[in-house]
Amino acid sequence: MTERKYNNDYVQDILHIISSDHTIEEKRNLLDEYHDKDIAEAFELLPKEERKLFFDYFDIKRLSSIIGYIEDPEDYIQDFGYKKYAMLLNKMDLDDAVDILENLNENTKSRLLPYLHVKRREDIFLIKSFNPDQIGHEITTNFISIERGLTIRQAMKELVRQSSTHDNINTIYVTDHNQYYGTIDLKDLIVARENDDLEEIIATSYPHVYAHEMISDCIDEIREYEEDSIPVLNDDNEIIGVITSTDITDFIEDEQDEDYAKLAGMTEQSDLDETVKDGMKKRLPWLILLLFLGMIVSTVVGLFESVVAEIAIVVCFQSLILDMAGNVGTQSLAVTIRLLVDENISTKDKLKFILKELNIGLSNGMILGLLSFLFIGFYIMIAKNRPFMDAFILSGCVGVSLFVAMVFSSLVGVVIPMFFHKIKVDPAVASGPLITTINDLVAVVTYYGLAWLLLIQVFHVH
Repeated sequence: MTERKYNNDYVQDILHIISSDHTIEEKRNLLDEYHDKDIAEAFELLPKEERKLFFDYFDIKRLSSIIGYIEDPEDYIQDFGYKKYAMLLNKMDLDDAVDILENLNENTKSRLLPYLHVKRREDIFLIKSFNPDQIGHEITTNFISIERGLTIRQAMKELVRQSSTHDNINTIYVTDHNQYYGTIDLKDLIVARENDDLEEIIATSYPHVYAHEMISDCIDEIREYEEDSIPVLNDDNEIIGVITSTDITDFIEDEQDEDYAKLAGMTEQSDLDETVKDGMKKRLPWLILLLFLGMIVSTVVGLFESVVAEIAIVVCFQSLILDMAGNVGTQSLAVTIRLLVDENISTKDKLKFILKELNIGLSNGMILGLLSFLFIGFYIMIAKNRPFMDAFILSGCVGVSLFVAMVFSSLVGVVIPMFFHKIKVDPAVASGPLITTINDLVAVVTYYGLAWLLLIQVFHVH
């Protein structure tokens, strides 16, 4: 096999190989050195006639894996023809085939389905029978299953037979009269002696989930096991598929994406297909709420109109304090929501987390408060030509206000989402606007209150 060239532009290397004068066999050997994803990217850059030759470069299993990485497969179905493309779907992992079919238009889909194997069509219809939020909608049939009662030799023979079509072999699933019984770790089967009892290496307490379970209800438990794959059972305790570690990673990313979307005032992740009307319906209610909450903050600012009238420069640093308070609150909210994903976290751990965030707020507040005191003091003295005392009294108001705002924001950013979580209100949706408003109120009152007290009442600065 040819030694792999190491450079950062594998796609260009692949395109160069395909356009070279090498024979088909030589090209096939060279392309074997590259990852399916890189080949898929190169495939999309090829002219139509070159794309048609892909069936000559790879066997059907490898090509099905490559096609699984292509973003818009419908654009290329004509290059292969419906019959050949159906062959790819037959060999592809079931979950990948379902994802592709779901993104095809009805006409294309109806022309492909007759060419699919009967078993593949049955599996696809089974997955489609589940709600997208249920575990059953995410299964793959890429797993190896053996019947209880075999000898070690028989089990090894069955493993070899099934591994020709299934590459998810690290965990072997054992059934007893078609019902899920347990699992065998591949390593344990390999090291077992021929005369050993197969029953001794079967783990009967291996985790499993049911197809009708909601992904959001069991994702935490699934993640904690950290297994390569987990069996998915129907109501009769029969294995209908598995979910892999890749699926689990996708679940977690989707959950995080949903939380971040909710932080933006949306009910779910927006996409390019979303209409203007749908986007407005998701965001406008939160914007209206924020409008009225902002009016409350503006009213409080209006109470300190006399301070602004006498010392107009104080307005220059208001946005600095409000922005820093908002940044700190958002950071605390984000890490708290990630913490609350774990439903099993104890009260003791929550208190420990609150203290940790409070200490972070204290430390960061002290550092940034001191820096703002020094830099803003010199800035006012030099750029605004103010006396030394006046400049540093005002910068002291900014520094102290920034310290108080950051400490309070750290605390509020943790406590409020925990409170909403306790009363069964989604903290990702409800916390953001409330935290922002409370932080703004505290920051404004602290800053203008100190300015009024120190600059006007005590030192009579004008």
